[in-house]
Amino acid sequence: MNKYLLRGLVYTMIGLALCAFGYYLMEQENLLYKWAMIVGVIVFGIGFLMVIYGFIRKIERRSIVHERKERQMKK
Repeated sequence: MNKYLLRGLVYTMIGLALCAFGYYLMEQENLLYKWAMIVGVIVFGIGFLMVIYGFIRKIERRSIVHERKERQMKK
């Protein structure tokens, strides 16, 4: 697991927790729920994008390693 995938998962969990906290504040009729929801959605989005980026880097690295291995076999 690369660092982008790990960070993305952490940010995604934090974003989900902030959204859940926002729903809790909404039930308590606290006006800060809007800010908790906004920050939660933004953090979740960043985490989701980092997860996607981590998967892309992982696939790209595998293809580079495979290509290098093929070049070594030809020589």
